[in-house]
Amino acid sequence: MQNTQHITDDLIYVGASDRRLALFENIYPIPRGVSFNSYLLLDEKTVLFDTTDASVAPQFFDNITFALAGRPLDYVVVHHMEPDHAASLMDLLLRYPDATVVTTAKAAQMIGQFFPNTQVAHLQTVKEGDTLTTGHHTLIFTMAPMVHWPEVMMTYDQTTGTLFSADAFGTFGALSGNIFADEMDFEREWIDDARRYFINIVGKYGQPVQTVLKKAAALDIKMICPLHGPVLRSNLDYFIGKHDLWSRYEPEHRSVIIIYGSIYGHTESAALRLATLLAERGVKNIKAYDASHTHVSELISECFRASHVVFASSTYNNGIFTPMENLLLDLKAHAWQRRTVAIIENGSWAPQSGKLMRAELEQMKEITFVGDTVTLKSAAQPSQEEQLIALADSILESL
Repeated sequence: MQNTQHITDDLIYVGASDRRLALFENIYPIPRGVSFNSYLLLDEKTVLFDTTDASVAPQFFDNITFALAGRPLDYVVVHHMEPDHAASLMDLLLRYPDATVVTTAKAAQMIGQFFPNTQVAHLQTVKEGDTLTTGHHTLIFTMAPMVHWPEVMMTYDQTTGTLFSADAFGTFGALSGNIFADEMDFEREWIDDARRYFINIVGKYGQPVQTVLKKAAALDIKMICPLHGPVLRSNLDYFIGKHDLWSRYEPEHRSVIIIYGSIYGHTESAALRLATLLAERGVKNIKAYDASHTHVSELISECFRASHVVFASSTYNNGIFTPMENLLLDLKAHAWQRRTVAIIENGSWAPQSGKLMRAELEQMKEITFVGDTVTLKSAAQPSQEEQLIALADSILESL
């Protein structure tokens, strides 16, 4: 059964959502599912903007067949060759062999890499500023390398002010009938997934995102059609502003999060005591996370959101407790920077985690350390209350 929706009179949503997939890219938990968006323009020439992941291909092809209603498919615009958007490409071309694939030269190369021993019969490569007129609509192609792969481009429909933004402005989360962000409580139900999606997928590539945002600022954008998540047609300054903030590595909130890696609970106890001391000093919206139980993608997102982060870790095998070490390595891989941090370490006979955590953090840009490292030996002693108070006071002053 088809499940299409009209976005405008001649632009139809033909994508689909997957609620069965547990891990996006086999790494990121998606308890709310994910959508794989595809859009069909019915002008004098028909244009499909991207295909979908193989997991939703049956629904996608039902949608395409219904929406075309017997018309030929003239063009397929491939913005991004990652398989969650291009896995269905060759199956589509088997069904519509006369369709012309429009994409970048680098993406054309990747088609051959993903689909060896196959050949696209009709291929048109485009570069920055090239146009395609489909009748009423004029499409302008703009390059977006490293957002977040090198072959990526976007398409701006000059006629309607619609930006087909590839992976930019996307979010985790399946669609449930409502397709537009303004039909949902986006700020309450979607913004955390939008942040986690952007930070983990694109966060390392802040400068390329800034380049694309500068291009976008020169366009009269009235609607954004991303490859994941709802279509954006109102309050665009809010969405663009969030991505501007995230890609500049600026904290979203002046707030404190505490992340602890604790084996038997003693490091956790000290971390939560610090949280209470901060609360007693009037600090609001403190968040505490157990690195062993909170997925690293959520921790990465939270570290980008907050201005101040406390890392508390046991020493393990004379190193950093493994979940905390993995978090720090992942933060470094995502170019985390411009934050204020504090450290608590623990070790029964040779505490090492504080020194090692600091060494990792010093490799990141513009990290400001606040307060003295609090060192526990097995468990926090009553006499160490003053050290935790001093650390809480230092954090409060830096806020």
